[in-house]
Amino acid sequence: MTDRYLRWTRSRTGRLLSRRLGLPRPEPLHRWSAERPLLEGGPLLHLTAGRTTCDAAELAAALGRSGLDVRREADTGPPTGSGRGDRFSAVVLDATGIRAIPELREVHRALHPVARRIASCGRAVVLGSSPDPHDHHQAAAQQALEGFVRSLGKELGGGRTAHLVRFAPDATPADAASTLAFLLSPRSAYVSGQVIGIGATGQTPGPVPDPRQPLAGRTALVTGAARGIGEAVAATLARDGAHVLCLDVPQAADELTAVAERLRGTALPLDVTAHDAGARITSALPSGSLDVLVHNAGITRDRRLANMTADRWDGVLDVNLDSVLRTTDHLLREGALGPGGRVVATASIAGIAGNTGQTNYAASKAGIIGLVRSLAPRAAERHGVTVNAVAPGFIETAMTAAVPFTIREAGRRMNSLSQGGLPVDVAETTAWFARPDSGAVNGQVVRVCGQSLLGA
Repeated sequence: MTDRYLRWTRSRTGRLLSRRLGLPRPEPLHRWSAERPLLEGGPLLHLTAGRTTCDAAELAAALGRSGLDVRREADTGPPTGSGRGDRFSAVVLDATGIRAIPELREVHRALHPVARRIASCGRAVVLGSSPDPHDHHQAAAQQALEGFVRSLGKELGGGRTAHLVRFAPDATPADAASTLAFLLSPRSAYVSGQVIGIGATGQTPGPVPDPRQPLAGRTALVTGAARGIGEAVAATLARDGAHVLCLDVPQAADELTAVAERLRGTALPLDVTAHDAGARITSALPSGSLDVLVHNAGITRDRRLANMTADRWDGVLDVNLDSVLRTTDHLLREGALGPGGRVVATASIAGIAGNTGQTNYAASKAGIIGLVRSLAPRAAERHGVTVNAVAPGFIETAMTAAVPFTIREAGRRMNSLSQGGLPVDVAETTAWFARPDSGAVNGQVVRVCGQSLLGA
């Protein structure tokens, strides 16, 4: 679906009028491609605010995973009086050691001179520590970073994004390497204003054998894979080397088979709400085991609550939430998902902020968030499996194409990037969760919404 407004603002007339009228001027996003795999516009600038709790060599190695030329503050020239100087594709500020409010001045000192020097579609990433429940001064200072980063993401413009990566006690930069590589790449183009927690895994994750195909030798199952976001997720996981089982309802068997054949995967026509869906999935696994489970299947049956029939309520809750719980429980119980396994569920900003006419849908997607937060620590401890969720905002699909024009335009513009996302944006985030070296990312709900103005 073409965003005609974005194209218009790039024309000579559109640039002039949008500037004079104060209209949003979205920047075409730099998304990953084989031809343009890295952020562009300059080196990565690594800064430190006060002390650090990170091992310098480990952090340098983690930042090096981005493929960018990493510079320290001493390696760059000072900005000119206009704020211009060397441009940077990304700026990473290590603020992990901040423990008191006066130390927050170091955040301003470090980023104030370079805020205007981040290139279009660049990144600002702040590294912080988990708020300490036993030290309210440290907790206040570290929580302040969250408000700072969310605000910075809304200020930067030009397709730039901002994030906070928060280290749990004993977590190391090596644990965060896959997360930093994702955030400091074009793969995260439509993800902004997020706080991502990094937990200690107890072991240092090594590099994947082939960085170009990090999922090689792994088997993934994607529900709702016949079209839209599910098809994009299946294609991205296959690109990264996974053998993908593409699941969708039998009514979509022809489309599903075409997708599976194109990806050299396996088609599995199946209704995920069937009472024996878990057993049938287990029996269809090529080797009897599964490495990545992506719950993407979902439906909408919109009505205001006063007009919503029970069957509309029950249908949405069954497909979007209850089937996810039943299937996940079965695969974990039967050992089909074992150590190193990944579960990625699809939530929505509707489950965070709510939406008129979608009490059933919002309830189901909020339930996904509850599932992730509760199951993640137990699944990791008992099965060695991580559980995370993506929460899409306005994504350009056939479903959003059917939305009335004014509502569709509002959905596109009401975020920090002033545009809708693409299915591949959700897919890239899912692929990051699915990586074997993302084991320190667990229990996270990451919004793929361009930092929507709706919700937290």
